[in-house]
Amino acid sequence: MKLTNENLKLAADTIRCLVADMIDRSKSGHPGAAMGMADLAVTLWLRYLNVAPGDLKWPGRDRLVFSGGHASALVYALFHLAGVGGLSMDELKAFRQVGSRCAGHPERGVTPGVEVTTGPLGQGVAMGVGLALAAKKSGVANKTWVFCGDGDMEEGISHEACSWAGTVKLSDLILVYDSNNITIEGKAEMSMADDVKKRFEAYGWKVLACDGHDYDAIVRAYRAAMKVADRPVLIIAKTHIGQGAPTKHDSPGVHGAPLGAEETAGLKKNLGFDPEKSFCVPEEVYRFFADRAKTLNRQARRWRREHPQITCETTAPDYMKMVEALPKYEVGASLATRNVSGEVLNALAKVVPELVGGSADLAPSNKTYMKDMGDIGPGDFSGRNVHYGIRELAMTAMVNGFTAFGGLRGFGATFFVFSDYCRPALRLAALMRLPSVFVFSHDSFYVGEDGPTHEPVEQLAALRAMPGVTTFRPADAMETAYAWVEMLLNTQGPSCILTTRQNLPVLDGVRHEGVARGAYVIYQSGPQGGDTMLFIASGSEVWISIEAAKRLEAEGRAVRVVSMPSMELFLAQKRDYRDQILPEIMKNRVIVEAGVRFGWDRFRLDFLKTRFVTMDGYGASGPYKELAVKFGFTADNVYKAAKDIV
Repeated sequence: MKLTNENLKLAADTIRCLVADMIDRSKSGHPGAAMGMADLAVTLWLRYLNVAPGDLKWPGRDRLVFSGGHASALVYALFHLAGVGGLSMDELKAFRQVGSRCAGHPERGVTPGVEVTTGPLGQGVAMGVGLALAAKKSGVANKTWVFCGDGDMEEGISHEACSWAGTVKLSDLILVYDSNNITIEGKAEMSMADDVKKRFEAYGWKVLACDGHDYDAIVRAYRAAMKVADRPVLIIAKTHIGQGAPTKHDSPGVHGAPLGAEETAGLKKNLGFDPEKSFCVPEEVYRFFADRAKTLNRQARRWRREHPQITCETTAPDYMKMVEALPKYEVGASLATRNVSGEVLNALAKVVPELVGGSADLAPSNKTYMKDMGDIGPGDFSGRNVHYGIRELAMTAMVNGFTAFGGLRGFGATFFVFSDYCRPALRLAALMRLPSVFVFSHDSFYVGEDGPTHEPVEQLAALRAMPGVTTFRPADAMETAYAWVEMLLNTQGPSCILTTRQNLPVLDGVRHEGVARGAYVIYQSGPQGGDTMLFIASGSEVWISIEAAKRLEAEGRAVRVVSMPSMELFLAQKRDYRDQILPEIMKNRVIVEAGVRFGWDRFRLDFLKTRFVTMDGYGASGPYKELAVKFGFTADNVYKAAKDIV
């Protein structure tokens, strides 16, 4: 069937009515953007988008992202009509209800066809950049389409990501800007006077424009965008928020509240639908989408036959190859774990070819440059090193998009104190269960002379508070090596490794199994029982705890030192293992970590018999050895804390 503009309008108007019905029924949602973008969405889907409803994992498919996740009702109505994931009409009726696949904002893993979880504005734009980069690395000749709105444009992350995309001339990325000039508080111009066209031209993008309700203009813009081969494209589509609503269109009131029975009836009457009927779809609309699906399903089958070597499945790397590739370190050597992390990364990169990433302009400091692996630069995507520039939030979201593409493992890196800039995107990685990897160096006040602005104190507790994130704070070189292996084996969520600026001794007693289980006994002496002095520490504080324990041992005291490189992994272990490592009988405890105490009280059994050597304030500027004395992170002070108990 040849599609006409009348066909496209009928499909778009059907979606507008479904959107209104879904949101009215749930008494919650955002009809405005969904109704305003309907013409843009159906034209793309029915004419140009290469997504096969019968094969949603087709590696060669286009990637579609709705960065303004509040337009989720549009996504679900579109997917229902297209037969994506078997999304039924009953599921549309359960929009925003508990257990529904039609969540308030689109969620990867909940709704088939949703590439990435969006909602916090701007992140979908940056993840789209990551998806487009992954397509280049995978050799997939597809397009990445991202729908966004005024809110996405205002968020700083879109500036970061789009600046980067323009710098590297990331072609086959098409950003469709739903420019309706309305935000929750009123006209967007109250807070945004940017000339978006000039802004994106300054980034190096090709900029096009169209009336977002004129099908001929939309087609011309899409065709022109798809022909651009040397840079990303922005299409500025002028639209009316709440298009079709009789009184609420072009107003803030249509953004985030149900239309209501009277307004919805007026909408349907305006569009030629029966105002007395809800959740109605003309049969010819189903046919439009079914015909398109047949074409795309054939295309997907043919593509798979012609490209059997391209897969987008994320699997764990070969464990034995990784272990065999690890550098070896002699006990007693003195090494900064950031340097070790760089050596391990380079060793593993040779046996894990899907590993691609880089740093937010800090590779020389956090040692994340992969030697002889090439750089990604303007128009050249053959390398494996990504220079993100000073864009921590966009970097993290781009890594998520890159990893979400499948078959590749993205990583990003910065100083640990700047993980605060990364948190919003790291949280989405956890929600999506994406195995993104993040390297955070300069992990404590030992940064020294740079002072408290660069010395993380509360950041580790903050990461540990985020469900689904696995953190590693290794005590020495070998724990660092084993942590890297465990991060790459983890395909169920993001992992972070924290590394030191200062040298640490390579310790005796480090075990890979212990790192994999989050905590283990690294040192003990004497009969283990109720009189044992138990030290629990992570990272750079493990070795000073061992030194303090040895002093007590010399005095005849039974001691045990537990290294806890990953609190999350340890808490996930079965009770018998946790009791084996931290027996309840051992109530004399000293807990040592160069960060805030928050989160450690769970390991205290007796208030009077537990001491904490942690931070209760911010750092200071000065040589790190002097700061260690100032803040009490010395073997002497840990020993004194233990003596205070006994």
